[in-house]
Amino acid sequence: MFNGIISDLGTVSRIVRQNEGAELTVHREEGFKGSEAGESIAVNGVCLTVRHSTEDTFMVDLSSETLNRTSFRNIKERARVNLERALQLSDKISGHFVSGHVDCVGSITSIEHKSGEILFCFEYPPEYIPYIIEKGSVAIDGISLTTFSCVNNGFTVSIIPFTFSHTNLNARKIGDTVNIECDMIGKYIYKACEAILLSDDVEKRASIELLRKQGFVK
Repeated sequence: MFNGIISDLGTVSRIVRQNEGAELTVHREEGFKGSEAGESIAVNGVCLTVRHSTEDTFMVDLSSETLNRTSFRNIKERARVNLERALQLSDKISGHFVSGHVDCVGSITSIEHKSGEILFCFEYPPEYIPYIIEKGSVAIDGISLTTFSCVNNGFTVSIIPFTFSHTNLNARKIGDTVNIECDMIGKYIYKACEAILLSDDVEKRASIELLRKQGFVK
């Protein structure tokens, strides 16, 4: 479990394709030390398990599912990646709960530098529209962000200068792909409501009229 607050940046130093998977080696910066074999680390928002670690690098395995589901399928050596250690029970939650299980890959459609912020617009697969809402939480390459201007299968986020300079967003350009993880709590709520609304048991099925009477919808 993570919270979408990037602690350090790393650089992909080696990637070896192996059958349907891959082996990824990341060179970590000075502040990100002490990872151990078996430890979970979020790399660009993907929860990965350290297989081997040296003073300056750590190695992880990428399964076929990880390659198919994330932007790692196109990653190249020397790419900058966001790093976050797994949460401890004593840690404060500065972002939102992030599982490290990426839902889909999106792409950057525009980048606008403004006074005090940088606006990034993203496009993503339409089947995930129910999970991304106005002023909701989303993890982009592991960064906890708030969405707005959610229109069709697109949304915008505002990046403050600190986040821009301390994550790999400063190296991103239009057309680049990113990992997107929708809000975990929102997904569970949607799934539960969907089960109620679409139940085959008429007596258990909730209608929009009933939800409106109870104040759940307007």
